[in-house]
Amino acid sequence: MKKNKIKNEFLEQLRKIPIVQVACEKVGISRNSVYRWRNEDPEFMKDMEKALSDGEDLVNDMSESQLISMIREKNWHAISFWLRKRSPKFRDRLEINTTTPPLEEMSSEQKTVVEEALKLASLSTEQQTYENNNEPKQLSTD
Repeated sequence: MKKNKIKNEFLEQLRKIPIVQVACEKVGISRNSVYRWRNEDPEFMKDMEKALSDGEDLVNDMSESQLISMIREKNWHAISFWLRKRSPKFRDRLEINTTTPPLEEMSSEQKTVVEEALKLASLSTEQQTYENNNEPKQLSTD
């Protein structure tokens, strides 16, 4: 019974501050205990992942609130950060210009490799990204 109480206290601390070491110190348990519980108990693993996610959401909300406060105070760095991250009009861009035409037409395989590289570099207009794939793709360099 005491073990369940400690686990619940740990999870509650993790929801407040999503750092395992800090939550352990607040409850007075070792990281080894937490990771042992996590490895032995799939339900605890799921609860721990949820608590970490909830904690990260809380910190994100607090950070966004602070950022908005800084914007209200006319802090240029905060304003610039917000616009670059939230407005397509102000996003950083990469422009590539060339004055020499390609020496030869690319093969269809080469075009596929270039298209995949652009997707991975987030320079493609398509929505599919590397994160949507389960495993990295092997690109042929032949």
